[in-house]
Amino acid sequence: MPLAIVFSRALVGIDAPTVRVEVHLANGLPAISIVGLPEAAVKESKDRVRAAISNSGFDFPDRRITINLAPADLPKEGGRFDLPIALGILAASNQIPADLLPAHEFIGELSLAGELRPVTGALPSALATSKAQRTLILPTENADEAALVEGLDLRPARQLLDVTQHLATGNTLPPYITELAAAEPDYSIDMADVRGQPKARRALEVAAAGRHHMLMVGPPGTGKTMLATRLATIMPPMTDTEALESAAILSIGQGGFDSSRYRQRPCRQPHHTSSGVALVGGGSIPRPGEVSLATHGILFLDEFTEFEKRVLEVLREPLETGTITISRAARQAEFPANFQLIAAMNPCPQGYDCDLRNNCQCTPEQQRRHRSRISAPILDRIDLQIEVPKLPREALRERATDTEDSTAIRHRVTIARQRQIERAGKPNATLNNREVEKWCKLDAQSQALMDKAMDRFNLSARAYHRILKVARTIADLGEEQEISALHLTEALGYRAMDRWMTGK
Repeated sequence: MPLAIVFSRALVGIDAPTVRVEVHLANGLPAISIVGLPEAAVKESKDRVRAAISNSGFDFPDRRITINLAPADLPKEGGRFDLPIALGILAASNQIPADLLPAHEFIGELSLAGELRPVTGALPSALATSKAQRTLILPTENADEAALVEGLDLRPARQLLDVTQHLATGNTLPPYITELAAAEPDYSIDMADVRGQPKARRALEVAAAGRHHMLMVGPPGTGKTMLATRLATIMPPMTDTEALESAAILSIGQGGFDSSRYRQRPCRQPHHTSSGVALVGGGSIPRPGEVSLATHGILFLDEFTEFEKRVLEVLREPLETGTITISRAARQAEFPANFQLIAAMNPCPQGYDCDLRNNCQCTPEQQRRHRSRISAPILDRIDLQIEVPKLPREALRERATDTEDSTAIRHRVTIARQRQIERAGKPNATLNNREVEKWCKLDAQSQALMDKAMDRFNLSARAYHRILKVARTIADLGEEQEISALHLTEALGYRAMDRWMTGK
């Protein structure tokens, strides 16, 4: 039969739509034509496939070969279609049986010698293949990643010849099973490493429990970076859904998926010279940015005021919606951006002697320009804003045994987060206005305190709701059913820098 159909998967954002690789052999001068909106790497696959087929001991047909990648309006990119194209040519030329092809899906790049090379986005493809109830054959290097999908019949292979033998016999490639999904995260850092800073440690615990965004202001060397990088160690364990979604995004990112870090919450730390596209994603072929790669983890922006102001402004929408849509003339892709922002900055340009009050050598104009790099809309979206002051000498001599470790803090945080999930089905930071009114009610005394604070600090409606969410989290950490004036007072204390930041 001069026609063969092989199933594969493309990548559109974090989705993996089905691609039918249709191969037709016809009489005429030998030639290969690939249609179906292929990118340059796909067009080049004909040369890789020709060499791989010949070097694997098969005959490359001297006929006119037409390869259609359907649907025709879906862009195809990368070398992931090498394997299905090669199998389609071999099946259409009757060199391998085609009986098992409809029950399988194939992705993989081919070397000239016929070896299978890994591709990006194996996990999204595995998720889609599992839903289609087909068997997935892919390169061995992608096996751990794809095996995270429960119920998937996965058959990794090293060479084109291994795949053809499996299609001939039906049982040459054994099913692949990994124990990676059950592995517990192993962090090499711990909150016990932090000396002093009790208020910052408490704020970090509140941030972890309610998934609140946080800004730390203090001179260099006070522990801001140390605190931020240890937030992941006290956050609740990732659920199966969170772990899979995070791994799927990392799978299509530039660095790829690292199986040794599965179930570890990602902590992305882009440099302050990063562009807006680097943060939110983009490119002619849309790729996820740092806000997406940090999904279900932490986006840590150190030297916050050193980022260009227009770069920081691109964070507004993803901070509110938890998603980012990249639109281009030819295509559009939506990526999750469900991250937790942790930012750190010096209080003024010179930093060292500044105590956020009078002990500063910078002029008022220098201080104003320094703080103005953070706009009010961005600041308004940050729930916790705290000072991280210089450490006294006694704190530097504090023993590690005097400091609570991450395990103990994580236990409290996990209990508090579970209360939130049972009550509203989501962390407190993501409650909408109607849910805030339902779950964050204040008594008369607390409401009077809140009204006074709103007038004194000239807070916005968004800040009002965010303070209530923080107070709700503090009550959850204390295993309290209702928000008291004590909880509200602590929450208001985490917004004490609003007036300093705005210069009022």
